[in-house]
Amino acid sequence: MSYAIETFDPEIFQAIENERERQTDHLEMIASENFTLPAVMEAMGSVFTNKYAEGYPYKRYYGGCEFADIVEQLAIDRACELFDCNYANVQPHSGSQANGAVYAGLLKAGEKILGMDLSHGGHLTHGSKPSFSGKNYSSFTYGVELDGRINYDEVLRIAKTVQPKIIVCGASAYAREIDFKKFREIADEVGAILFADIAHIAGLVCAGEHPSPFPYADVVTTTTHKTLAGPRGGMIMCNDEAVAKKINSAIFPGLQGGPLMHVIAAKAVGFKYNLSDEWKVYA
Repeated sequence: MSYAIETFDPEIFQAIENERERQTDHLEMIASENFTLPAVMEAMGSVFTNKYAEGYPYKRYYGGCEFADIVEQLAIDRACELFDCNYANVQPHSGSQANGAVYAGLLKAGEKILGMDLSHGGHLTHGSKPSFSGKNYSSFTYGVELDGRINYDEVLRIAKTVQPKIIVCGASAYAREIDFKKFREIADEVGAILFADIAHIAGLVCAGEHPSPFPYADVVTTTTHKTLAGPRGGMIMCNDEAVAKKINSAIFPGLQGGPLMHVIAAKAVGFKYNLSDEWKVYA
């Protein structure tokens, strides 16, 4: 029997073909979507989809992970080179899970977070009440002025009143540059951890088209599929070893089990593209 999808499951095959045509013939205006490389999709469809690899490179709970270790270490090394940081966790299945791991690793339940209001351009995981970030933690918000810009003096005023443990900077819908240095000053003023979510601008950051959150942010998250144009997934980065250990423990065994090695392989391929001169032209 042939297991080629066209003959094995023609209904799914047809849906895939229809989606390919839709993506080819329509203009996508969704900020969280992009078109990835065939090489990225090839990695996602590779034999690594069969492999369980709980743990981290060279510290696994399963046998037969020697090639998975190579793939994940390459993804880590390329991510660190891409964003000029010391530590990267490439296992998060999504940006939301990456953000959840930051909170789980650095906060206790009920502690305070300050992030951008969802209705002003923030993200669900920045403290929105329907989200785990607004249910498990005491969340407070800042927003934008009538001109659509963040008023950093107002953010400071709110931070002094709230005294958050974490300040989240980054947005899903903000059309201006984010002043990470100013956020660092605000965080230092109130003794808060500065957490930057750059999911929507990461591709611009690594191409030098938007200021980097490093060295100002204590921890940075991103997705890998938006402006990075890689596979669907998340990533967490930092420069502090103690923070990195907490983040790693929050991802595994805290929030996730086995990493998706086929997606991590695809992330590594995508990062190689992001490191190329071609990427800078694209961005």
